[in-house]
Amino acid sequence: MDTLRKIFQKSNIDAQVLYDEPLARRTSFRIGGPADVFVLPRNTGALAAVMRAARDAGTPMAVLGGGANVLASDAGFRGVVVCTSLMDAVELVPSDAGSAILRAGAGAPVTALVRAALARGLAGIEFAAGLPGSAGGAAYMNARCYDREMADILASVDFLDANLEPATMAPERGEWAYKRTPFMPGGRLEGSTIVGASFRLELGDASALAARAAELEADRRAKGHFDYPCAGSMFKNDRRFGRPTGKILDELGFRGRKIGGAMVSPKHANIFVNAGGARASDMLALVRAAQAAARERFGFELEPEVVLLGEFQ
Repeated sequence: MDTLRKIFQKSNIDAQVLYDEPLARRTSFRIGGPADVFVLPRNTGALAAVMRAARDAGTPMAVLGGGANVLASDAGFRGVVVCTSLMDAVELVPSDAGSAILRAGAGAPVTALVRAALARGLAGIEFAAGLPGSAGGAAYMNARCYDREMADILASVDFLDANLEPATMAPERGEWAYKRTPFMPGGRLEGSTIVGASFRLELGDASALAARAAELEADRRAKGHFDYPCAGSMFKNDRRFGRPTGKILDELGFRGRKIGGAMVSPKHANIFVNAGGARASDMLALVRAAQAAARERFGFELEPEVVLLGEFQ
């Protein structure tokens, strides 16, 4: 890490650089040990420069957005974590009559996009009211809730390709499925890094949109999304199972179950929370217990939405 310290200390990269930064400060679970180097670039050029420096040094690297849907290791991350949270500009671009493009940097919170749309009476993204995470992460994972998903409104995605060259793609609907995109492992653009996204929205009734957003946020609150630090739903839903994962875990008696400081929400069995002082090992043990129970009782393989960051035993 001394080499990396020297690189970043001597460079003119437009970024904030932190050392031994606790990932618990940077993830919605509020769990995770320190990253050796934590870098927050302020623009796409700086992001590319940081990633190139890490690659040239042969150092492990990970990219983080809003820190939702991530479980960081208790040991932290031995290498460089690049965080896009300072790349958070939100811009409204006039489009065809009756529509507009909302352009966002990868680090812009989804909640900021919803607020910007509601303030202008623009419809299409209100389904994401209260959704944690960033625009880049939502595009990367094709975030979905209330029968709507990001692919429904994505106009384009800006990214750095595997060679760290800037590129833009207009999503082809066939490449985007339930919480699946070409940027994820196995996809056509695996190894690329999203730096921004544009969303096509339509003019709507401002008061009706605000009411719908408030209704959905209230539903999230009733399900316990905001009671404790969490990452929203822990597991994906699989239609082949015939019912939502939350119902399956309810049947298995997981609501309220605890391991250490990790707990299944008493209000919704597919929301796993940090009830206080949870370690990543606690949370992972609870996840594994839920998977084992579903496998033994029903033969179902529950697939986590949450990804692991760092080393786990």
